[in-house]
Amino acid sequence: MREPWVVGVSGASGTPYAAAVVNGLLDAGEPVDLIVSRAARLTVLDETGRPFRDGHWAEDLAAWLGRDLAEADVRHWPAGDIAAGPSSGSYRVRGMAVVPASTAACAGIAIGLSKDLLQRAAEVNLKERRPVVVVPRETPVTRSHLEHLIALHDAGAVVLPASPGFYGSGASATAQQLVDFVAGKVLDALGVPHSLFRRWSGQLAADRS
Repeated sequence: MREPWVVGVSGASGTPYAAAVVNGLLDAGEPVDLIVSRAARLTVLDETGRPFRDGHWAEDLAAWLGRDLAEADVRHWPAGDIAAGPSSGSYRVRGMAVVPASTAACAGIAIGLSKDLLQRAAEVNLKERRPVVVVPRETPVTRSHLEHLIALHDAGAVVLPASPGFYGSGASATAQQLVDFVAGKVLDALGVPHSLFRRWSGQLAADRS
């Protein structure tokens, strides 16, 4: 039986993180169910120059990810489709990553607002006690945002800020290396193998490239 990972992309800046996570899951041979919020479509367009359209999602996703999806197990669910598979706990999935997670998405998930499929799917995975990773990308943060993140933590989510480490590539790290670091930490939290960054070995600058 197919049991995909759900990836929810909200409207926060940071769509390269989402692309790296989806690519990492596909590279690991994992099936993916994708939900891109309405606000995220504007962010994708702004940050990549590429549209993301329901009617052309496969070609738009392939262009965004920079890969051929012919052999990939990817399913797209429109964010407005509250009756979609991921809206129900009986729809089998392995867990979910919300990357990037806007303050609005964090708040909506934390209080069970379910204003769209992304928020509903995250709430469902929390109630079903499946792995949920939330990647907030906002700085500085307000007290209300911190309270929502605490609520998500207490509900069982892994709160994983988009905070890259430099030990893998050094101070001259490229933007892609820093993106891959965060994506790799998301995959670690989901238990999915990857080779997106050099792991700490206990030796300074060991095998750094």
